[in-house]
Amino acid sequence: MSYPFAMSTGPGGRLRADSARVREQMLTVAGARLRGGDRDLPLNAIAKAAGVGVGTAYRHFPSRQVLIEALAAQSFTRLAADARVSAAAADPVAGFERLMSTGLRLLREEPALAEVLAARDDLTADAVAPAADFFDALDHLLHRARQAGAVRSDITTDDLRSLMCGVQHAVAISDADAADRYLGVLLRGLRA
Repeated sequence: MSYPFAMSTGPGGRLRADSARVREQMLTVAGARLRGGDRDLPLNAIAKAAGVGVGTAYRHFPSRQVLIEALAAQSFTRLAADARVSAAAADPVAGFERLMSTGLRLLREEPALAEVLAARDDLTADAVAPAADFFDALDHLLHRARQAGAVRSDITTDDLRSLMCGVQHAVAISDADAADRYLGVLLRGLRA
């Protein structure tokens, strides 16, 4: 399986409970700020709102990119679970359509996921495993959908990534009521 991102690994390991709690506080604050329209995500403000020191914040998230990817990792984990359920569905066509609908909704709700998927930058350690898990599950679902005739044989997981980002952008510049209509156009265009 080839991934639409370069997957680079970094130093890993489990966090102590207090460190994991602090990290989760900062992710909660950053996620709320991002969903509220703050695209800059100044780490000093996030640290203050989370009740931690700036040094602690930078130890967890040395850059905005690392912070964004940590937020996106949570969404990748949700999408991977949905993709596995959809791939196991008796009707792969319904499963595929359900995942595309869930994916679009999550792209609209979680700006970090939309940013990471649209950028295609190399992923850092936080996002590597969740993204790989999602793309593996999506690849399996896509294979089943192709076999059922729901998707053209030349469509790849990277094509789906690009197309879903495009639909998300189209909805963002029009109105939320257009989401189902645009997704329907995409799904019809993907059919074999």
